[in-house]
Amino acid sequence: MPDSPATGAVRNPELLAIYCNDHLAAAAGGIELVSRMLGRHRGGTYEARLEGLLDELREERSALRSTIDSLGLPVRQYKLILSWVAEKLSRGKLNGRLVSRSPLSDLVEFEFIATAVLAKRAGFETLRALGESEHRIDAALFERLIDQADRQHHWLAEARRDVAEQVFGGESEAASDAADT
Repeated sequence: MPDSPATGAVRNPELLAIYCNDHLAAAAGGIELVSRMLGRHRGGTYEARLEGLLDELREERSALRSTIDSLGLPVRQYKLILSWVAEKLSRGKLNGRLVSRSPLSDLVEFEFIATAVLAKRAGFETLRALGESEHRIDAALFERLIDQADRQHHWLAEARRDVAEQVFGGESEAASDAADT
């Protein structure tokens, strides 16, 4: 393989296909998790923000799918199915309760989705950078999705702190002063 691609050509398209499919599968898993979280928090403090997050996650999945299609890369359905199964299996985590939902589950879910947002943001950065030389990738779209991920993470980090305070006590404001995220 050549060391550098021709202008506008993607280097290692087979690796880019794996990368994009992994992010697409993660997006599917995130949608499943946030849907479950929304069901748990229906009528509560987090309902409206989780609904907005779910809409944004669906938009991001669509953007990834469109980018994959624009690049002529294959969509690996098995990865989407595995992500769906993994999210369902994660519901069986050991949380100190056998038959009922533990308050710890809320905290773990907010921690997980907040961390996942940082990972997807990194993926958006990679695609934005590639979009600077690859015209089939909408760099401006990924710039907007990076900003969106920043807003999502900020809110999720605050919600996670609030949930931790509800579960364990302490003061969430003190935690906010200690960290930017």
